Amino acid sequence: MPNASCLCGQVKITAKEVKPDVSACHCQSCRGWGGGPFLAVQCGTKVQFEGQEHIKEYDSSEWAKRGFCQACGTHLYFYFKKAKAYNMPVGIFENLQDLAMAMQFYIDKKPDYYCFAQETVSMTEAEIMSYYASEL
Repeated sequence: MPNASCLCGQVKITAKEVKPDVSACHCQSCRGWGGGPFLAVQCGTKVQFEGQEHIKEYDSSEWAKRGFCQACGTHLYFYFKKAKAYNMPVGIFENLQDLAMAMQFYIDKKPDYYCFAQETVSMTEAEIMSYYASEL
């Protein structure tokens, strides 16, 4: 099973289902949170945390919250409240293989100063809001 941890090691994560598709979110919230696009993998609902007392959460929207290590600040997850599913930063995992960028969210909010070479499925803000309307 794929393992992840924060920088200081106080939070350790085991995710039983990590999909090999990497997504990039270009929304202002994600870019403000991490200083660039949020590169994530879908981990579903079967996620276990060791050191959960070190996790701080922030309600970032009506349908999701973000978790981070309160000791070192490492971003740990974007959690969909209704689905009870996690998207996690791909960079916190050890030795994930055979990954490919497959999706970009909020493509209409992506600034001009970066771009990805891969061709992906892309969704605009309006498409995202329509898609997640059932999650509210």
